[in-house]
Amino acid sequence: MEKLLRIDDVAAMTGIAANTLRYWRATNTGPRSAKLGRRIVYREADVLAWIDQQFEDGSPAA
Repeated sequence: MEKLLRIDDVAAMTGIAANTLRYWRATNTGPRSAKLGRRIVYREADVLAWIDQQFEDGSPAA
């Protein structure tokens, strides 16, 4: 089974505030997440893919 991360895990992993992750979830942006019971979880692979995508979508370095 793939590793599931909680919001605090993703915040620690990315340096993005947990409140920002919650806002992004509400606005359907940021890494993919799901609700399991009462808990919001992220698949580790989805978070890593989202990080990679940020580098692909980002502007070129000067």
